[in-house]
Amino acid sequence: MIDKVYRREGIFKIILQTENTWNLMTFIKQRTQAWRWLATDQQFNQLYPSSIERLAKRHWTPLSIAQKAADFLAAEKEARVLDIGSGAGKFCLAAAYHKTDAFFYGVEQRKSLVDHAETARAMLGLENVSFIHGNFTQLDFRDYDHFYFYNSFYENLAGTDKIDDSIDYSGELYNYYNRYLYKQLDQKPAGTRLVTYHSLEDEVPANYHVVQAEMDNLLKFWIKI
Repeated sequence: MIDKVYRREGIFKIILQTENTWNLMTFIKQRTQAWRWLATDQQFNQLYPSSIERLAKRHWTPLSIAQKAADFLAAEKEARVLDIGSGAGKFCLAAAYHKTDAFFYGVEQRKSLVDHAETARAMLGLENVSFIHGNFTQLDFRDYDHFYFYNSFYENLAGTDKIDDSIDYSGELYNYYNRYLYKQLDQKPAGTRLVTYHSLEDEVPANYHVVQAEMDNLLKFWIKI
């Protein structure tokens, strides 16, 4: 099994970088255990209680999407990537596993989901991921390099499927959040990367250009020029 992990994930460099601070066998054991959870979406979703697992198909990022987004967003070593509305943390956790030399942060309003994300993080043994309980408008966007957005504002619109009833929803909030995110993204420097999934693109400034699109344009990769 260990030889398969070596070949499958190419972790020789990672081991050389970490053997001075981690016990080597503990590191390999953690990676092997995490890999088992990340083998399929069905297995990964079992990290969560059934009430959270049931939300996965509609609200949590599929693993295949997370890996593609992570590959694009972690463009440089030690890149800091923010997931805006991270829910139960699936994108950040999967991305952190695949891109060990980047740091992933998720911000989420619901404390219960942040708690589930932290529990899953501990089970996976990931150190390059962190979750913030709060509203994304409270963050300083200068602390982050690139961004992932799975249209977390959409549930503010009438008639849409909500995760729960623990927060306020309104069309006014939808518009406010889009304007706020638009402004923050517009202030970022050229080269800033953004991945949107199922977005209406109201939050994307005109100076972000699509460099790749997949899934009938539901998944888009942007770079600010």
